[in-house]
This record gives sequence, structure tokens and C-alpha cells, in this order.
Amino acid sequence: MADIFTPKVRSRVMASIKGKNTKPELLLRRGLHAKGLRYRLHDRSLPGQPDMIFPRHDAVLFAHGCFWHGHPDCHLFKWPKTRPRFWRRKIGKNIRRDETNVALLLEEGWRTGIVWECALKGKTRLPYHDVISQCHEWVLSDIAMLDIEGKTH
Repeated sequence: MADIFTPKVRSRVMASIKGKNTKPELLLRRGLHAKGLRYRLHDRSLPGQPDMIFPRHDAVLFAHGCFWHGHPDCHLFKWPKTRPRFWRRKIGKNIRRDETNVALLLEEGWRTGIVWECALKGKTRLPYHDVISQCHEWVLSDIAMLDIEGKTH
């Protein structure tokens, strides 16, 4: 199947996709700040540059886009039909990097949470206040891992 965009337009579209300050990330930041949690953003000294770092609680939180991070069995993730080898290699590399970064963070004593995009948008989204409450409770707990995904997973 051919791409609906010319290579030049596709390149511009892909270049415009943000890696930081995404809508899901901003929603999490706004909600957790309103609950009184304070955090740092995108610390380059930590593996994976977590989206939010809660130093007081030894916790980091990632807001993962389902497509870019290869969220399995998710309605927001479909393997592209064009250039399949390229995409399988690229997304596979992202998945392996995520696994490595989580392992390194846990080794360094950081509790690690992931909120998937599908928990905050699309047909599988959870109630916003539920996601924020789960994240808030997790940050204040001593539980090592958090993984929040949409409701049909």
C-alpha cells in the first residue's frame, strides 16, 4: 500500500511530532500538580529522560505514546503498511530501549511508572480523575512499578 503523502510531506509531518510536552504528558502534569505533587521534568542524567521525576518519592513517570512505544494489543498502535521493515526496526528499538531504561532506573532505586496514551485518549480511555488518582497514590506509596493502560487491554 502506498503512502497517502509524498515523501517530502511525510517527512514534514513526522518531523513535527513532539517527544516532550505531549498532550498526555501535560494532562498528567496538570492533574498531579493540582494534587500537590511537585516534580522535575526530563532529567537528562536519568536513563530514558523520564517525563516527570519526583525526587522526594524516588519515583519517575513516563507518558508513553502507544504508537511510538509499540503498545501491544492497543487500538492506537497499528504497524504501518508502508516501509514495514523500517518501522519494525524503529519501534522494536524503542521497545528495547524502554525495557533497558526501566531496568536501569529500578537498579538505581527509582520506582518507575508508565501511563499509556490509550488510558487518556481514544475509545479505551479511563476517567481522567481515576488516572490522576492512581498516579498520585502510586507516587506516595512504596510500590516499585506502575503501568496504566486503557480499559480494554
